[in-house]
Amino acid sequence: MRQREAVHRYADPAGWWNAVYSDVPLTTQWDDGAHAGDARGTMPTSSNSMPTMVFSMLAALDVRDGNRVLEIGTGTGWNAALLSHRLGSGNVVTIEVDQDSAADAQRRLARAGYFPTPVVGDGTKGHPDGLPFDRVIATCSVGQVPHGWVAQTQPGGLIVAPWGPEYGGEAVVRLTVGDDGTASGRFVGSSAFMRLRQQRTPRPNSLEYLSGPWPAGGSKSSTQLSPDAVGGWLEMFAIGVQVPGAFPLTERYDDGTYTLWLHDTAVTSWATADWEPDRTAYDVVQSGPRNLWDEAEAAWQWWADQSRPGFDRFGLTVTPDSHTVWLDSPDNPVPVRS
Repeated sequence: MRQREAVHRYADPAGWWNAVYSDVPLTTQWDDGAHAGDARGTMPTSSNSMPTMVFSMLAALDVRDGNRVLEIGTGTGWNAALLSHRLGSGNVVTIEVDQDSAADAQRRLARAGYFPTPVVGDGTKGHPDGLPFDRVIATCSVGQVPHGWVAQTQPGGLIVAPWGPEYGGEAVVRLTVGDDGTASGRFVGSSAFMRLRQQRTPRPNSLEYLSGPWPAGGSKSSTQLSPDAVGGWLEMFAIGVQVPGAFPLTERYDDGTYTLWLHDTAVTSWATADWEPDRTAYDVVQSGPRNLWDEAEAAWQWWADQSRPGFDRFGLTVTPDSHTVWLDSPDNPVPVRS
């Protein structure tokens, strides 16, 4: 979604109310708070989530009277207020890594009459002092569910969190915690959240991968799979769970064509696929120990062969040592290709 300019509550009250009561996410912080002013920063790092997403995640959380809930990512405090209203402030613990955001949220919550237990710190650690919890909800995305969240949840309790692979694509997963220290469950719908700060990874640009003039030692080939076909959010998810440690970048040109770059996070391998209109074959170049386009193409073909399943057919199982994405049932793990 395109980011708009800042809206000031008192300078533009009508615009502010319109924004607040719209079903859209509202960016409330840029660049971990380093950016100031009304213009857009480089990277949005905190937001008030789209209301329909908030409500759908709370529905998946399925809280019951007396439940104790751990929230990861206080943000503006709105979600913590909703939980406090439903369960009572004494049953809600909310963690925020950013001190300024945490302080602002506490003031807002207090003005509204809610006093959940605030914690400023690393959300990956959960809150051992407050365990056990009946529910855990994350308002930021993760690529690995911290096992502390599982360990701090009662057997039979639920964890609801946006989960996505390094490659891209993301959905909300609803995990049920077992009495053996594992958690498992299905994805319940597409999502697009900011990454948990402790799980962000650097994204080197393409020049860092090249060792000389084009094609920079890469091997040329062609493919009938259009780069457009692999660019959807669901397709990226299906590719990403099979092709770990890789991510795409798109280089667009003035004539409307573009190059899809695939990079590995180890900065050892790269691939390009060039899109042009009215083509049935697309130029590919690959370099390094991993043939990243071949991996991505095989992953896309597997997804197509399974009748192009949606997010609701995928699930996730978390153990102390592993994360396994599966299709339809836990005994049918999705293949990993690297």
